[in-house]
Amino acid sequence: MSKQRKIIHVDMDAFFASVEQRDNPDYRGKALVVGGLPNSRGVVAACSYEARKFGIHSAMPCSQAYRLCPTCLFVPPRFEAYREVSVKIREIFWRYASQVEPLSLDEAYLDVTYTESFGGSATKIAQAIKRDILAETHLIASAGVSYNKFLAKIASGMDKPDGLFVIKPKTGELFVESLAVGKFFGIGPATEKKMHQHGIYTGKDLKAQSYEKLKQLFGKSADYYQQIARAIDLRPVRSSRQRHSLGKEITFAQDIISITQLIDHLESLAEKVFKQLQHHELSAKTITIKIKYTNFKQVTRTQTQPKVITNLSSMKAVIPSLLALTDAGHVPVRLVGITVSGFIRDDEGQQKKVGRSDMQLNLKLD
Repeated sequence: MSKQRKIIHVDMDAFFASVEQRDNPDYRGKALVVGGLPNSRGVVAACSYEARKFGIHSAMPCSQAYRLCPTCLFVPPRFEAYREVSVKIREIFWRYASQVEPLSLDEAYLDVTYTESFGGSATKIAQAIKRDILAETHLIASAGVSYNKFLAKIASGMDKPDGLFVIKPKTGELFVESLAVGKFFGIGPATEKKMHQHGIYTGKDLKAQSYEKLKQLFGKSADYYQQIARAIDLRPVRSSRQRHSLGKEITFAQDIISITQLIDHLESLAEKVFKQLQHHELSAKTITIKIKYTNFKQVTRTQTQPKVITNLSSMKAVIPSLLALTDAGHVPVRLVGITVSGFIRDDEGQQKKVGRSDMQLNLKLD
């Protein structure tokens, strides 16, 4: 019989904003936004808990955040400072875990199933990790402890900030039954709304649905929803993850309607992405462009090539045709992006497919 897994999910509290408040005493105790300026087209990358009291949250336009709190401080992000802290907290994780799976700069899954410290108590190990982080970085973390990744992730958000929440095996399924589906990791606002339309409001409601109905409503996600409704998540904590995609995007200072200008910007982004491909010794088969219109509606258009992309010109060649499948040229555009995926890695002279992964290049919006 296999040993019951012990998983910890650690998530730093208001990470970017907390680093700024730690490093600048004048910011402490004040509403603070890390991101663009209030009169810019930028978005909130992170905000302090003082700012959250005004309804400000990550990914909100900075102009809206300013309207909610005109006295809020707006500071640009310092990613090198955040990366430096991230390296330190990962060192702390490895003191206690046999496997560490980072999700972003400020959160990770830890497998402590075979950790002997503190008599093997995952709760005491989580407490020690929180203490070490506070002592060595002067920052606060929240932790969730459970027997799988899904529950540990939910648990870490239950008592923020400075939280520690434990979901034990004997209570896991009942906990999920009482949980609103909007709290489930992997269920966003659109899916939550669709579930509500079909009378699914809690884990118990989700659990009561037949697989056939879930398949009809949610397609390939049906398997995942059926499992998590029963508090089942068999995914292991993996220390080594491979990239799934490489991409770049740009938000314009003013909306653009000219197709020629949009193509120029996308080609410039393609050059940067192609350099990333070369740096990581990867070839890709799939190209995706992203367009965000002036009304914030976002669309993507994708094309998979029969052969791998071997040069920059082949990347640029598909941009006009993909752009033609959007409303660009008719509706003003505020953002464009280009991403490549479907990787092939050159492994000692032989082409080897690279597997799918959750590791993204973009920094998490804290």
